[in-house]
Amino acid sequence: MSGHIPVMLREVLAQLAPRDGGIYLDGTFGGGGYAAAILATPGCTLWGIDRDPAAIARGAALAERFPGRLHLIEGEFGRMMALLAEAGVSLLDGIVLDIGVSSYQIDDAARGFSFRMDGPLDMRMGRSGTTAADLVNTLGEAALADVLYELGEERASRRIAKAIVAARAEEKIETTARLAGIIRAVLPPDRSGMDPATRSFQALRIKVNDELGEIERALTQAAEMLAPGGRLVVVSFHSLEDRIVKRFMTEVSGRTPGLSRHDPRGLTDRPAARFRLLTAKALRPRADETNTNPRARSARLRAIERLEGVAA
Repeated sequence: MSGHIPVMLREVLAQLAPRDGGIYLDGTFGGGGYAAAILATPGCTLWGIDRDPAAIARGAALAERFPGRLHLIEGEFGRMMALLAEAGVSLLDGIVLDIGVSSYQIDDAARGFSFRMDGPLDMRMGRSGTTAADLVNTLGEAALADVLYELGEERASRRIAKAIVAARAEEKIETTARLAGIIRAVLPPDRSGMDPATRSFQALRIKVNDELGEIERALTQAAEMLAPGGRLVVVSFHSLEDRIVKRFMTEVSGRTPGLSRHDPRGLTDRPAARFRLLTAKALRPRADETNTNPRARSARLRAIERLEGVAA
């Protein structure tokens, strides 16, 4: 697992609280950092899901270290219920999700995630589906601008979309370097030092992999699969992800704000809370972690626990 640094590992373990004999799911196996730490708890079993076949292949070595205790499944974590049902698993004592692209994917130029290295404009976490090149070469200008604005929170989305459409009319855009160059030609350098291509690349990656839809589906299924006392721990890396996680956890723990006394919906009883919110505010990485692993800077951790005696 060299080269992989699991983000907020100490905090993840503290919130997940793995116990001897428990059954756990790492829905974003990646480099196996969380998995190895969870399996250090004697007697527990861990299922690891990842849509990236390269991650599953890397995990074989870890599975050999923990025979019969680590089980790997290739697939999307938004399908966790179906994937685990096929393996005969219906209840879990804990689930951890580390949302977003992995270091292995970013650092491999051939995967097309990075604007810092030239490679094919791919960005797929799995092996099938639409690529980023497909999007930038086929979407209409308005639709492309919407993707950049809504998923990348890019204020200059219209200017960038216009430049992309003009560039592809001359020659198809097939590499990360060419796309990044088009964007940089439109936007001035950011005062913060962030590359002008950052938000657009993020938007395309999220669109290609339907990342926000995956999160929505995963949260709903995770809530159904947790046994009483089971915990869900989610680490996210940007505001779009964190907003979804925060809203979901707030709702299932009964923390939604009260309605106005003039709103007729306030006359109906609220559904009983099914979960306890473990993190009143999102936890942030410690300074010593961000100093050694700058990619952890934007991480946010939130967690909930399934209440005893409350039906799913």
